[in-house]
Amino acid sequence: MATVLASKRALSRSAPLLTGRGSTRTANASTQARQVFQRGEPMSFALRNIDRPEKLIPVTKPYRSKDHTKNIIVYPPPKSTLKHCPHPIEKVTESQISLLDPTGARTRLFSKSNPECARVGDILLVRLRTGDPFAGVCINIRRRGVDTAILLRGQLTRVGVEMWYKVYSPLVEGIEVVERARKRARRARLTYMRLPKHDRGSVENVVRGYLRQKMALGSGKPGGERKGGVGMKKGGKKGKKR
Repeated sequence: MATVLASKRALSRSAPLLTGRGSTRTANASTQARQVFQRGEPMSFALRNIDRPEKLIPVTKPYRSKDHTKNIIVYPPPKSTLKHCPHPIEKVTESQISLLDPTGARTRLFSKSNPECARVGDILLVRLRTGDPFAGVCINIRRRGVDTAILLRGQLTRVGVEMWYKVYSPLVEGIEVVERARKRARRARLTYMRLPKHDRGSVENVVRGYLRQKMALGSGKPGGERKGGVGMKKGGKKGKKR
């Protein structure tokens, strides 16, 4: 009530009677306030000091008609994706794996639910579409969905080499288990094999034996028999018994 009475008293004062530094500003403010009252528009006053009427500043509110919302187009809210796809990352991962591994052989090879899956400590052979194959001891398996990768440690020219391979990479033609570990490793990462005391060294001899056995089994003659049979010479004649 005090603020309203103070504003009315300030408006009732005439502009010519005001003297001082802020008389011109007060006259303009009072004239503007009277015009607003005559129009019938709502008005509020920001009064900082009652004793100084030059600080009286009228603030007009924007006039809105009752039909101001008719011309506004209201769109419905977008549909939530959580209703038809509660787990989008898992869906994308499944679609990418089905595209890169249609048979599911690589998924089963590194699945924990498979009792014959590849584990750390096994010797693996990775065949690439471009480049020579690489064989080494698996010292780490990183299971990250599509980004599943394995770390193999081998030896080239008597120098230890470690290579990361993406399991679902299109450049990887195939992954084979050359030799299983004798005992189950007690660690998830066999980083201690980098030390000279525990280093496995070169696995070329193991890979050669695996390839020979595979070729023999593929030729249909197990045991690596010769074409002429056991104890037969190249000419087909029987050799002397010793």
